[in-house]
Amino acid sequence: MSSLYELTSDYDEVLHMLDNPDIDEQAIIDTCDAIEGAIEYKADSYAFIIGGINADVDAIKNEQARLAARRKALENRAALLKRILEDSMRVTGRTKFKTVLHSFAIQKNGGKAPLDIYGKVPAEYNRIVEQPNIDLIREVLESGGALDFACLQERGESLRIR
Repeated sequence: MSSLYELTSDYDEVLHMLDNPDIDEQAIIDTCDAIEGAIEYKADSYAFIIGGINADVDAIKNEQARLAARRKALENRAALLKRILEDSMRVTGRTKFKTVLHSFAIQKNGGKAPLDIYGKVPAEYNRIVEQPNIDLIREVLESGGALDFACLQERGESLRIR
């Protein structure tokens, strides 16, 4: 059986034969009908394959969600154990010690000191970032207005299989 690409090419070729008065029009129509039937059969096959792939995608998404929940639970457990160990070290006053396998120390974090902004910041300490008001631009264009810096594009198309 021909591929969908070949069938599409054949269909296009047969349609161009309509311009040739030497070829029987009914033969062209019958050939087009046969090719259309084959294309529809291929389309059904594609739909089944797409459905199978989408089912696999859904299964993968579910597995990702399950693994993400498991990862989060393990991260929470590790954080809890670390917090318990740190609390124990602080209560006992042992903020630094070594064992045969590990070294433990409670120390200051590196990097920049945290910043707490608790009031209105003067203008000279603010960044000014200009961003277009997309909603306003769209509203003007959709109401028939013209702007020399923007225009509405045509909406795209996509295949829907139900």
